[in-house]
This record gives sequence, structure tokens and C-alpha cells, in this order.
Amino acid sequence: MNADTSVLRALRKIRGPQTQRNREFWLLLFAVLIAGAALTLVQLGALRTIDPMILMIGGGLAVLVFALHIVLRFVASDADPFVLPIATVLTGVGIAEIYRIDIAMKHTGWLASSNKQLVWMAISVIGTIALVVFLRNYRVLYRYTYLSGLAGIILLLLPFVPGLRMPDANADVWISIGIFQFQPGELAKIFLAIFFAGYLVRTRESLSSVGKRFLGITWPRMRELGPVIVVWVISLGIMVAEHDLGTGMLIFGMFIVMLYVATGKTSWVLIGLLGVAAGVAIAAQFLTYVHGRFDAWLNAFDPKLIEARGGSFQLVQGIFGLAHGGLLGTGLGQGRPTVTPVPESDFIITSLGEEIGLIGLFAILCLYMVFVSRGLRIGVAGQDDFGKLLAVGVSFTLGLQVFIMVGGVTRVIPLTGLTTPFLAAGGSSLVANWLIVGLLMRISDGVRRQPRVVIG
Repeated sequence: MNADTSVLRALRKIRGPQTQRNREFWLLLFAVLIAGAALTLVQLGALRTIDPMILMIGGGLAVLVFALHIVLRFVASDADPFVLPIATVLTGVGIAEIYRIDIAMKHTGWLASSNKQLVWMAISVIGTIALVVFLRNYRVLYRYTYLSGLAGIILLLLPFVPGLRMPDANADVWISIGIFQFQPGELAKIFLAIFFAGYLVRTRESLSSVGKRFLGITWPRMRELGPVIVVWVISLGIMVAEHDLGTGMLIFGMFIVMLYVATGKTSWVLIGLLGVAAGVAIAAQFLTYVHGRFDAWLNAFDPKLIEARGGSFQLVQGIFGLAHGGLLGTGLGQGRPTVTPVPESDFIITSLGEEIGLIGLFAILCLYMVFVSRGLRIGVAGQDDFGKLLAVGVSFTLGLQVFIMVGGVTRVIPLTGLTTPFLAAGGSSLVANWLIVGLLMRISDGVRRQPRVVIG
């Protein structure tokens, strides 16, 4: 009986990783077919013909994605099978819509955002392959906790370096290197997630120490509030110095959630919400940029505000685009996304909503929900605290970024300057989010390989 049990366990161990990767293969094939179909429908809807060149380029990128799949079979066979296909279909649909906008604007060559996005996707997938291959053990990142924090701060400060800042950008978060424009804050969030995870593992005992009980909640002592206050001040400083409300909210939200996971204290969530409310209130009171965003949010349909420079014209046009799409959409390639300024990046959600309708947007949001839930599941399943915090941190940050962007363009919350993960045009965002894919696959592989402690 014992011998039979041992054989069954050995067979499960051999079959398990293979089953995971086979599942990923079929899901990835389905994702590539959806992306290819989206590109084809865009061409038929906008051009009434099919250009084989763009499909060949898309096919080349599909080869890269399957190359990543093959690499996973050898070096991370236990990795989560859903993360890669979801990232692939979101990126593919985003490229199809960006290509559709380029057709409408008659952009060709390097002026076409879709061509840049194709190049950035190739760079992103290659970077993810490199991360999966060379980062054999994600726990190595724990050694570089403070170095990661320093790297994150340096990346946030890069736009202030003379010669790098883009002078015509709405927010001081972009740098220009040759023909490439980059938003270093997108990579900064990954380095800061590594720093927060390592820091909280080292200090969670003091942060979770007993404090004073008030209103049924145990509140931390003042000396434990120091790190939270520092991160809050940094986030507020980003809003002030870079005119970037979104990144400040994103970093502070990520830290608070990771702090809650590390300590299990509900009081940190309440402190975080109070901190966000206080920071936004202060910024709205004293910063013209933030005050303008709130004014455009609350009084979007005021004719004077619509016509004003930097007013609510973009927001209102995006809402009209969503209304025009209705439930089923106008069809890929048959909408009018160009009536909204910057439709390929800030407002790609409204561009897609017009052409694929509310049902299509709901499907996209469901994909994001599954992606984030898989990341949280990876973190919760882990037995080592660093991997748990890192997986939860990057997953929640991506989900929060989706909420901030979708909420902004649909007028649920004030509009910010973030990008919609995987969908929007922007190389820095695409590279950062694909690196998150690599991290999650590495952590999930390590989690499944960890020996389980059986009680009883």
C-alpha cells in the first residue's frame, strides 16, 4: 500500500507541471487567435481589406510569446498557467485598437503608435524571458531590499535631470532618450514593491505590536507610524513636484496593502484611507493641477469648463464615445475614437468601449480581475513572507492602476495621468507590466515547489 502511494505521488509530481504547461499552451493559442482576429477585424472595418504585413508582424510576436512558454516548460514548469495568456490577449487587443487609431489618423512609419507598441512588446517579452531564465530564485531579491528602494527613488527623480525631462509633457513624469520616451515611474513601482516587501519582512514584528484600542480597533503606536508617514510624504511630494496624482496614490496604496498583509491589522487600512483623503484634500486645496482635475470631475458638462484649456473636453468626449458604443459597440474599425484627444493612451478604454461595447469592456475587466486574483492567490499560497508580500503587492498595484484609470475615464473618480496596463500605448508601462508577469510566474513556480508541512 505504501509502495502504491509512493508511485501515485511520483506520477502526480511528473504529471502536474506538464498539465500546467499544457493548459497554458491551449489558453495561449486561444489568446493569440483572439489578438489576430482583432487585428483582422480592425483592417476589415477601417480599410475594407486585409494587409498581410501587420498580421506577419503579429505572428512574429506570437512566436516570441510561445518562446516564453517553451522556456517556462524547462525552467519554471510549475508556474501559474493563466497569467501569460491573459497578458497576451490584453496586449494583443490593445495593439489592435492602437493600430485602428493610427489608421484613422493616417499615421505611418515611426509616427504610428502601433509600430512603437509592437517594438515595445518584443522588448517586453524578451525582457520577461531573460527575467525567468536568470532569476532562478526570486528570494535573491530579498538581499537587495534597500538597493531596490534606492533604485525606485532614483527612477522617480529622473524626470528632474537636465536634458532628460520632456518639456511639452502634461506631467513631469516622462524622460526622453533619443527617439524613445519613457516613464521611469512605471519601473519604480516594481523596485518599490521589492523594497516594501523586504522592509516589512524585517520590521513586521514592531509594526504589528500591540497599540491602544479605540473605537473597537487596535491602533498602532506613534513610533510605528514613522514609515507610513515617510511614504505618505513621498507620495504627496510626487503630486507636488511631478504634477502626478496617480503615481502618488498608487505608491501609497501599494504600501498600505502590503502593510496590512504583513501585520493583519485593519487599523493600517483605515490609516491609509485617511492618509489618501488628507493628501488629496491638501493637494486639491493648494495645487492648481489637482484642483483643476477635481473641477473637471465634478463639473464635467459645464460648457465653460469644456471649452477651457485643460478643462473637461477630453473627459466628456470619452463619455460620449462610450455612450455611442452602447451595449454591443460599433464594431472594431468602425467607431470614431479620434474625436477624443490622446485616444491611444489615456483614453484607450473609451476607444475600445465605443467599438466593442459594454459587453466587450466587461470581458476585459473580467480578464483583469482574473489576473489580479491569480496574483493574490500566488501570494496567499506561499509559505515565505517575502514572496507573499511581493506577489500581493505587484498584483494589487496593477489592479489599483486599472481602477484608477477606468474610474477616471468613466467619471467615477478624478482623472489621473496613469496608463491602462497592457492596453494603452506606452513602452515603459508595457515593459513594467510584462516584468510583473515574469515575477508572478517565478514566484508561483517557487511556491508550488516549496515543501508542504503536513500536520497530523
